Amino acid sequence: MNETADLFAADAFADNAPTIPARRLKAQAARLLIADGGGFVTREVERLAVELDGLASDRHHGHARPACSRVPWYPRGAPIRNSRQLSLVAPDELAEIARRLGLADVQPEWIGANLVIEGVTRLTRLPPGTRLHFPSGAALAIEGENGPCRHAGVSIGAHYPEQEGLDLRFPQVARGLRGLVAWVERAGDLTTGEIEVRVPAQHLWRG
Repeated sequence: MNETADLFAADAFADNAPTIPARRLKAQAARLLIADGGGFVTREVERLAVELDGLASDRHHGHARPACSRVPWYPRGAPIRNSRQLSLVAPDELAEIARRLGLADVQPEWIGANLVIEGVTRLTRLPPGTRLHFPSGAALAIEGENGPCRHAGVSIGAHYPEQEGLDLRFPQVARGLRGLVAWVERAGDLTTGEIEVRVPAQHLWRG
């Protein structure tokens, strides 16, 4: 390799981008909910038993799920890995969504949440790869942001029949606030109370 090539290779692997170090945070699992009925809405429970295939009895349980509009690069209905086994939300973010919509409140169960997490600033901005560890040993891996959809807006609108167009307005105002989706990395029981949030180091990829 000549000198010019050596310099190019060194520059290509130079790490000048800012790095955010890994962190461990304490948070609270404030509420636990499950969608074990016939629809989208969840109900509160005292404990959630999670398996590697997800939350037992929940509508999103399973190792695989059919591809939908969220993954348009696959044929609709094709079996893909289920990385959306659980939905996580934060009370402060839901309050901000409600404020933007001009509503008194938006409840977690209306939009199909399984976990309400308190004590994490900007929960929806946690990076993929973050782990949530529970006292039982159970652990959830964050897949990423749960993009707001019209389906959740329809559910909110059912509680405010006097407000028109919530199905369309919700996806617009809830970006970056809708919460996260996660999959089960280690089985066990999820209970309310203190949990540990392990945020991985973050590096800006410039290509």
